[in-house]
Amino acid sequence: MRLPYVKARLLHTIKASKLKTTTLHNQSNTSQIAVEKSCLDLLQACNTFPKLSQLHTHIIKLGFQNNPLVLTKFTSASSNLDAIPYAISLVFSVEDARVYDAFLFSTIIRAYADSQSKHNAIFYYNLMLGYGISPNKYAFPFVLKACAGLRDLNLGKAVHGSLVKFGFNDDIFVHNTMVHMYCCCSGGVEFARKLFDEMPKSDPVTWTVMIGGYARLGQSADAVTLFRKMQIAGVCPDEVTMISILSACTDLGALELGKWIESYIEKERVLKTVELCNALVDMFAKCGDVDKALGLFRSMSERTIVSWTSVIVGLAMHGRGLEAVSLFGEMKESGVVPEDIAFIGLLSACSHSGLVEKGKQYFSEMKKQYGIVPKIEHYGCMVDLLSRAGLVPEALQFVERMPIEPNPIIWRTLISACRVHGDLKLGESISKQLIRNEPMHESNYVLLSNIYGKLLDWEKKSKIRAAMEKKGIQKIPGSTMIEVDNEIHEFIVGDKSHDQYNEIIEMVNEMGREMKKAGYIPTTTEVLLDIDEEDKEVALGRHSEKLAIAFALLNTPPGSPIRIAKNLRVCGDCHSASKFISKIYSREIVMRDRSRFHHFRDGQCSCGDFW
Repeated sequence: MRLPYVKARLLHTIKASKLKTTTLHNQSNTSQIAVEKSCLDLLQACNTFPKLSQLHTHIIKLGFQNNPLVLTKFTSASSNLDAIPYAISLVFSVEDARVYDAFLFSTIIRAYADSQSKHNAIFYYNLMLGYGISPNKYAFPFVLKACAGLRDLNLGKAVHGSLVKFGFNDDIFVHNTMVHMYCCCSGGVEFARKLFDEMPKSDPVTWTVMIGGYARLGQSADAVTLFRKMQIAGVCPDEVTMISILSACTDLGALELGKWIESYIEKERVLKTVELCNALVDMFAKCGDVDKALGLFRSMSERTIVSWTSVIVGLAMHGRGLEAVSLFGEMKESGVVPEDIAFIGLLSACSHSGLVEKGKQYFSEMKKQYGIVPKIEHYGCMVDLLSRAGLVPEALQFVERMPIEPNPIIWRTLISACRVHGDLKLGESISKQLIRNEPMHESNYVLLSNIYGKLLDWEKKSKIRAAMEKKGIQKIPGSTMIEVDNEIHEFIVGDKSHDQYNEIIEMVNEMGREMKKAGYIPTTTEVLLDIDEEDKEVALGRHSEKLAIAFALLNTPPGSPIRIAKNLRVCGDCHSASKFISKIYSREIVMRDRSRFHHFRDGQCSCGDFW
């Protein structure tokens, strides 16, 4: 009779026991989750390496070294402290590879892609594939970023193939990063543009990446053309786009386009970050309107060392060295500590204005007062300072005493000084040594050829030209760009392809006649060819600067300024001719050459014939 009762009590006891076990298990899980959350919170807040080391010990004690979430967060914290190898030591001490997942590897890849060891990002991407883990969409942008940093086109192509295989070809974020990667790799910009043109959908970032790629590569005309297409497509640019296109304007010397961009920024209320303001200041300074640049600088509520340096360099390029020196003093008084780049601008200002003693003073101050170890650029500025002032023996002595090896640019500066100031034998000796050191660099041959031309040694000059042809080395042709009616026109010495070529040549001839009436004598020694004087005068008239000025006289209103940008140093004859033209035609001519600006007004140049 009691059997059913006993059975019922037994079943009740079993159920109660199970309930208790389940409750204890749930409580244990809840406790484990709480501990895990606490650990993750500590990792999130970790901001020093000693704390990270303590958390490392804590993780092992808690047995969380097999927890993928904790390992990923630990890796992220290590990355923030620039200690990714420390994280690797924990992550890959785990025996069970099943704890590894795509998020963990993506974190490792991102850390290395953002570091100097970008090749490790590729290594861990391959390791992830080796473990049979499929990458997620967060991994590929950082793998591509590493390829961009390595500038390895073939590697980039391989990753491109991989992401297509895994089905991420249509992800716009991945696509944008891929365009950036191709732009960064040597020879990859055409692949970038093909990818850009074939994208089924794009966003402002896509356009900005492609425009920025062109601007960085010096394909500034392409950057401007694409920006105009962006406008037509109705895509709204942001401040990053503006910075890229301003860089292109700066390169082209396109002041009118730069002015339009400034008005667009104001009209569309584009966020004026300090970086964008710096880009505007730099553009105006390098496109010929340094007073506008100075005004913008004065109106900035926040300034960085880049802001100050941009204006100092701008004033230097315009030959306003004393103003640059004054602004440098103002910068120091405002509490901004000069960095090495500020001194490069300052020494350049002294060089372009002939302030030799000031330059020497600042070079010494940089080392003694600010403890800045001079870089090759600072030494280059000093050699340039002494060379421009005609102090060639002192410049050579300075180079010989340099504590670091002079680079070829410094030697070329000396050679140019030797040619300008008549120390031709020294220039010949240095040029020959440079050719031995850099047998495929065209500038070395051109410098030696020019020296032989100045020595009237046509036989040796011909041999140098023949050696260049035999090695397939070509001289960079002189070219001058001018912006008229929002279009960039480029003129290359001897080029006959322009639509208005015949009219331009007629104007060049007219300029020549008018200049001779005013007393102009062609500097035929600038023509380094063994031809008669009449042919030399014709050759001088075909220089790209004169072609651009003639085009401007034909296509711009009388009395308006003419702004041109030359890729090389302006020659002595074009400099002299520009002074005459400015007076004869009542035009201000603003010419930017490779190193500075020349403002020609009423027969005078702002450089005081010192360049």
